[in-house]
Amino acid sequence: MNYSLLPIVLALGTVGAPSASSAPRPGHYLVAVTPVTGKVLDENGQALPGVTVRVKGTATGTTTAENGEFSLSETPENATLIFSFIGYKSQEVKAGQAGSLTVRLVPDQGQLNEVVVVGYGTQQRKNLTGSIVKVDPTDTKELPVGSFDAQLQGKVSGVQISSNSGVPGGAVNVRVRGATTINGSNTPLYVVDGVFMNNNSLQTISTGGKASSPIADLNPADIENVEVLKDADATALYGARGANGVILITTKRGSYNQKPRVSLNVSQGWAKAAKLWDLATGPEHAQLVNENWLNTTGSTPHTYENRPYRPVSEGGRGLPEEQPTYDRLGQIFRTARLQNYDLAVTGGSSSTRYYIGGGYTKQESILRPIDFQRASFKVNLDQQISDRVQIGVSNSFSRTYRNEGRAGDGPAGGLLQAALHTPTLLSPYDANGRLVGRASFDNVELLINNYDVNSTSLRYIGNLYGDVQLLPTLKFRTSFGVDYNNYDEEEYWNTLLIAGAGVGGLATSSITQYTSLLNENTLNYRQQFGKHGLGLLLGQGLQSDTNGRTFAQGTGFPNNAFKEISAASVTSSTRNWSGYRLASFFGRADYNFDDRYLLNVSFRADGSSRFGKKNQWGYFPSVGAAWRVKQESFLRDVPVLSDLKLRASYGLTGNQNGIGNFAARGLWNGGANYLGAAGIAPQQLANADLKWEQTSQANVGVDVAFWDGRVALEFNAYYKYTKNGLIQLTKPATTGFPYYWANAVEVSNKGVEFALNTVNVRQADFSWNTSFNIASNANNIEKLATPTKFGSRDLILQQEGHPLYSFWVYKQLEVDPETGNAVYDDVNRDGKITAADRQIVGSIWPKFFGGLNNTFTYRGFDASVLVAFQYGNKVYNHNRFFGEGGGARDEARVIFASNLDRWQRPGDQTDVPRPDGINVNNYLDGGSRWLEDGSFIRLRNVSVGYTLPERLTRGLHGSSIRVYAQGTNLALLTNYSGLDPESAASSDANQQGIDLGTPPQPRSLQIGISATF
Repeated sequence: MNYSLLPIVLALGTVGAPSASSAPRPGHYLVAVTPVTGKVLDENGQALPGVTVRVKGTATGTTTAENGEFSLSETPENATLIFSFIGYKSQEVKAGQAGSLTVRLVPDQGQLNEVVVVGYGTQQRKNLTGSIVKVDPTDTKELPVGSFDAQLQGKVSGVQISSNSGVPGGAVNVRVRGATTINGSNTPLYVVDGVFMNNNSLQTISTGGKASSPIADLNPADIENVEVLKDADATALYGARGANGVILITTKRGSYNQKPRVSLNVSQGWAKAAKLWDLATGPEHAQLVNENWLNTTGSTPHTYENRPYRPVSEGGRGLPEEQPTYDRLGQIFRTARLQNYDLAVTGGSSSTRYYIGGGYTKQESILRPIDFQRASFKVNLDQQISDRVQIGVSNSFSRTYRNEGRAGDGPAGGLLQAALHTPTLLSPYDANGRLVGRASFDNVELLINNYDVNSTSLRYIGNLYGDVQLLPTLKFRTSFGVDYNNYDEEEYWNTLLIAGAGVGGLATSSITQYTSLLNENTLNYRQQFGKHGLGLLLGQGLQSDTNGRTFAQGTGFPNNAFKEISAASVTSSTRNWSGYRLASFFGRADYNFDDRYLLNVSFRADGSSRFGKKNQWGYFPSVGAAWRVKQESFLRDVPVLSDLKLRASYGLTGNQNGIGNFAARGLWNGGANYLGAAGIAPQQLANADLKWEQTSQANVGVDVAFWDGRVALEFNAYYKYTKNGLIQLTKPATTGFPYYWANAVEVSNKGVEFALNTVNVRQADFSWNTSFNIASNANNIEKLATPTKFGSRDLILQQEGHPLYSFWVYKQLEVDPETGNAVYDDVNRDGKITAADRQIVGSIWPKFFGGLNNTFTYRGFDASVLVAFQYGNKVYNHNRFFGEGGGARDEARVIFASNLDRWQRPGDQTDVPRPDGINVNNYLDGGSRWLEDGSFIRLRNVSVGYTLPERLTRGLHGSSIRVYAQGTNLALLTNYSGLDPESAASSDANQQGIDLGTPPQPRSLQIGISATF
């Protein structure tokens, strides 16, 4: 038995002292030691690596290995071991005489000690004064969407996420506590391992208003945690970028003293549209055209005898019942294939840790022939140079390929328009049996077989950092970040398609190179003085963003075998460059007294080259305070209450996104042509007074937890007010300038958020957890001198006194049951329905929205069910407008089956007027008949998995093997008559809520296996 390592000195009294023969020498006391081994498991019986195991009262300790096992060679007999791990309650266990221990840790449901990433550092959740939500992407990372932000829908209170298209890799709308600007950007700031990620699409080739998502270049499998910063106290440290919220993304890293671990995840799946539009059949279409003919009077008599669809022998097109029905929707939609493969290796030594991951994703769209492919490679490395110096790198490489889809409201070549808006009775063949298109839309089969619109993104996001511990309480950090994107777009339209037929073929190429360079340096001081805790942060940053684009186009090709622009008879090209610089200084001080009173103060100054010389700098302070009432003596011993914290904050944040890099400057263009001589011409008026858009935000909140954290509630109420809103103001045509940038908008947002997390059941073999969140936001334009119209048919109106993105329509009151004519609200009472009678009726904003998630475990089984919902928003169903022409457009447009509910005779009660080609008010463009309730409840995700027992896993040489099945968008409850109430014709924020030519989010099923070795 070895006694030499024990520092324990036992004072022995005279009573019961050992005999002289066995007594130690004076000054030496002996305590027996013994080896202890064991294994640490989580609440589900799975091994927990990285758990700290320490002998109480000593410095002796270790950490558990990948399989959860640990070993202490020399431990005092009957010593107490302390087991601690982030997210779990610390546990003390008697070591006993000897042998192996099995310890099961219990999650710390209160999460008070959970570490949360904040601006330029981390904090324990219990010390937060701001509103920050931490999201574990584990539950939703397998959702078959191109970008991870779409996977967060329904997970975070106060964050509204809309996937406005079923095209994978398309842009997603993310709004944190509403919208603050008209022409500027309302998207949050994304920060990936300290790098400010560009989330503005680089797409230049038109796809009908749609845009690709730069966020889709990230592989969700590489993401460890996501933090959403919402209030000013949390976001103000990001100053110029914080007005629309901040999303912090932390990618996976290895662990020190960990053996190499290999993780594999493979899944396969299928997706299809849950339903398609209900179109009138060929006979129904012909019948409605005949009715329209008979109800229309004009210079040419419309009679039953000369109706369009009558016997061919009488000079007609055949009787309605003789008309064929062609299923073009069946041609364009398919059951799509989904594939995903991820492989990662993690590990580390005592001074090095690493994460190496690779992934490949291929998602076919339900709309032929669109698909999305991403290949990614991730390397994170951290190296301890000494006890005081650490360096590290984060590297993300990706190649993202998109077969881009023209889906929405736009140019020729629209895939869905060609299938949806072509009448079902119209033959795809001409008299000679050849496939042929029509004046408005391409032939669907020709379009699918000759469609050639694609893009390839080569993306690198990287960060190199160095940490130096100058003093035990003072750390210096420097980092260099890069976001580089080479975005290559190509399209070719041959002479079989409308876009290329009139010009002998059309080819376009656009190559955009975006580069963002960032250097930041920080000093971080933290010290505890008895009950007083103090933290100080000082920082400085420099950022440079440049964007270069080369664009070329060619027309007139020898034949359709030639696609390269070099083969075109007529070519043109252009090259442009743009860039801006940003300099920043920032600081934060946080104070903690006795874990009861918390104070956080921050300040940031940003100088941007985008603004006028007088206003280049913006200043963004914030203050937040919290009172941990539970720590007071009168509540400390109340067992039912495990946490009670009151929070309040106020601060300013800014916005410069969405305007040009030279928005404040007077610009001249060198492309002018003066009688054949090259020259310059004015392009943009200067505005030296252009300055930062600024948003103030006040927030009050309360965090409450009961029964040892088994029930946790969070409530927030906020008020945001934006001044100096950036907007393009029009100029008289006589000036020669269409618009200039100015600060001329004020917008408010106010709302409440509520989140509830409960542990309903927590037993050895079974657990059930629930997370619920709901939020409401009221948006209003407080100041806007001139109303601004957006969208197809000016359907969106921005007007003072109303919310952003309000619908401007003719309000249909009824269909007169005696005449069958639509009756509209005559606002000015002049007896005529004109544009002066259009009015704002609803907006895109829901009255409330949120999500409900339930997770279950039973022995080796696990399951989760996620529901997302929203209520009270409006959607303009523009597809219905075009499809409810009642036969007025004859063979030019499709007719929806809903026309069959038309008025036919006096006394009919319906909202569909009689078919009439003269009374244009019956199909008034911009009528409210097509403005519908967009409320919905969506069964967003259901997953079921089974983890093999440990004995089987060991036999397969693994540490964990799980098989799973996952269903997405399995059910949708809505009164919206279209396919998807989240659909939008354009990715432009000012045109949201207009559904036209957009494929819905698909219903999908995946099966997969994940394993670690």
